Amino acid sequence: MNAIELALEKQRLQFASSAQREAIARHTTGLQPLFDVADQVQTGARWLRQHPEVVAGSVAVLAAAQPRARRFFWRWGRRAFIVWKLWRDSERWLDTPLMRANRG
Repeated sequence: MNAIELALEKQRLQFASSAQREAIARHTTGLQPLFDVADQVQTGARWLRQHPEVVAGSVAVLAAAQPRARRFFWRWGRRAFIVWKLWRDSERWLDTPLMRANRG
């Protein structure tokens, strides 16, 4: 093969790989929420690895707490988690086309 044929083959392969990447992207759009959750879990795990004192402190507090206090922490922790989820999801709700039309 001469240089021109090699260049043409390289270009053909680049076009083919580009088409394959686009096809994969189209086929995996339904999996994007799963990928987003996996990214969040990975980010959280990385943060916990960088801050082991938070894990150790939490375990120590729960181990030292009386059962009544553990129930209190559990109850308020669940409530705080629900409020946090609502606050986080409200950004997505407020960004819907209907809400944007009402704002301005």
